Amino acid sequence: MEVSQLGFPPLTIAVFVALAIGAMIIDMFTHRGDKPISLFQASAWSVFWILISFGFAGFLYIEHGPDVATLFVTGYALEKVLSVDNLFVFMAIFAWFKVPNGLRHRVLYWGILGAIVFRLIFVAIGTGLLALGPWVEVVFALIVAWTAVMMLKSGGDDEEEEDYSQHMAYRFAKKLFPVWPKLHGHDFFVRRKTLEAELTKPENQGLSLAAKGGLFATPLFLCLVVMEVSDVLFAFDSVPAIIAVSREPLIVFSAMLFAILGLRTMYFVLEALKRYLVHLEKAVIALLFFIAIKLGLNATNHIFHHGYTIDPNTSLIIVVVVLAIGIFASVLFPQKEEAQA
Repeated sequence: MEVSQLGFPPLTIAVFVALAIGAMIIDMFTHRGDKPISLFQASAWSVFWILISFGFAGFLYIEHGPDVATLFVTGYALEKVLSVDNLFVFMAIFAWFKVPNGLRHRVLYWGILGAIVFRLIFVAIGTGLLALGPWVEVVFALIVAWTAVMMLKSGGDDEEEEDYSQHMAYRFAKKLFPVWPKLHGHDFFVRRKTLEAELTKPENQGLSLAAKGGLFATPLFLCLVVMEVSDVLFAFDSVPAIIAVSREPLIVFSAMLFAILGLRTMYFVLEALKRYLVHLEKAVIALLFFIAIKLGLNATNHIFHHGYTIDPNTSLIIVVVVLAIGIFASVLFPQKEEAQA
């Protein structure tokens, strides 16, 4: 069987590329409006993306056997679970920027396209670094464990809202472009001539334009930049975590890509169910510790040959069980609503 440089035959790569491009085209043309997405629509689309992913898993099972399919499903499930924390942060960013519901899927669309590009770069770098030796896995394990510890220390306290005007991405974007302080439809940028006409309106009295610049960024663009940089920071633990499942670049990137493609609709499902899934973040923390242990065992086995590793089937079972425990715990032990004064 002819094998490409990615370790898989051309047919497998062609099927993956065709599914990925087809999925992105479908996503692009079905969510072009600025209308809010209902919970029913978001749930239906989430199921659609899951079916697409499991369709590819089925193809891998037929062409390459159960072990390869299990690696993909484990990586996919892990990326989905780890994305939960990203989406909760996105909710906080949208709330701070006061982005209307109808515009959120537009920001998410461009943010997720950026996430796909950055994940591809990080996967290429991460899998390349592993060739340097097992000590790289030790470093990855420490990164993942540190992330879990930081999440554990934060304790999920949402009382103190972060001021995103101090975010490095926000400040950098404001240095690159002059900013119009109000939303302007769904535009990320507005031309000076358009804003000069806006200044004549009574509701914009007191506002002025910067002395220089023909193109002004809107709060929607600032929101997108903050979200993109936040996602890149999350990728520092997400990529090592999924590399712990498999070192095959195609398996790693396909699992991440199919998980990311469903994030936009998953956001709206989580936004509706956030107050009910109060223990899901604890499941994410537990899985990060598990991944750190798995990476550590893999690395030390290469160094000391102790023979202790965690196989793909066991990894999949642990990911599914921990996720299920987080969901059931949220149902059985819901967060108590504070008594109103």
